[in-house]
Amino acid sequence: MVSGAPARRASAKPAAPRRSAPKSWVPERQDVIWIDCNPQAGGEMRDLHPMLVLSPAAFNARTGLVIGLPMTTAAYNASNPFALAVGPADGRKAAKTSYVLCHQPKSFDWQARGAKPHPQGRLADAAFAQACAVLNQIINVE
Repeated sequence: MVSGAPARRASAKPAAPRRSAPKSWVPERQDVIWIDCNPQAGGEMRDLHPMLVLSPAAFNARTGLVIGLPMTTAAYNASNPFALAVGPADGRKAAKTSYVLCHQPKSFDWQARGAKPHPQGRLADAAFAQACAVLNQIINVE
């Protein structure tokens, strides 16, 4: 450590594996991506998490932003009426259920946050439609 340089704090959790995205890659509506949710505040998610993309690729490419719903395997979401179970998780959490948190829509700069494709690829059509329907119950877009 260089004298006078601030000490780095070790992360409490190991980082999730990141896959390299091709230079031309742009997140598409219905894709599941990895995104770093830090910095966060209050009850917001933090760290690297999967996210279900709601915004179309044309918007994502033009603005550099992505609008989506975070995903988690936290078991307490089984009783959350706004968390949609979408099947088993992938990788080291394969024994857990994956939930889309429909009550926490987010907008992130996907390029600055180093978004990458998630091994899950795309959410099934029926699950995606259901996630959008749950979100619409909250925000009531007509």
